[in-house]
Amino acid sequence: QVQLVESGGGLVQAGGSLRLSCAASGRAFSAYYMGWFRQAPGKEREFVAAIRWSGGRTYYANSVKGRFTISADNAKNTVYLQMNSLKLEDTGVYYCALRSSPGSVIDATAYEYWGQGTQVTVSS
Repeated sequence: QVQLVESGGGLVQAGGSLRLSCAASGRAFSAYYMGWFRQAPGKEREFVAAIRWSGGRTYYANSVKGRFTISADNAKNTVYLQMNSLKLEDTGVYYCALRSSPGSVIDATAYEYWGQGTQVTVSS
């Protein structure tokens, strides 16, 4: 079993920055990808970014490319999402997720473990 705990969300003005963290415990060594997804009110959950646990290859949604950076500290079993130049449309609940097999990083249904989510609110 794997537990994922997100932190770092909050309220920030447009143009500002936030850093999210996701600490994994349990069978973290089983991770193939760690990903971040978000869900805005009334919208479906969408892929934001992912990182391959071994090797560190990163993947981004077009909407966040150049503004967000995903990174991992394998020794701490922790993945981060640095969010810069935040926009109003970045508002939502951000979820950390773990996938233990290769494949499409944007497919939320393929991630076996999820955190409880952390709220990010960007104001004007």
